Amino acid sequence: MKTKDKKELHLKSLKELNNLVLETKDSLMDLKLDKSQNKLKNTSLLTIKRREIAQILTIMKVKELHEKAHKK
Repeated sequence: MKTKDKKELHLKSLKELNNLVLETKDSLMDLKLDKSQNKLKNTSLLTIKRREIAQILTIMKVKELHEKAHKK
């Protein structure tokens, strides 16, 4: 994920990020299926997708903590 894409993720709402996580997880599942059927040529895509999911989840957690801090 490029730096520009990461910065754009910070601008999205929690709902949009949650939908993005679900889409990325579906994509990862498709890649895993392709790998098990020996259709996947570039297996590094699995690592990239897992990393993207982790980055999105981290941004979501930061947003949630930020919202909680402002509510108190």
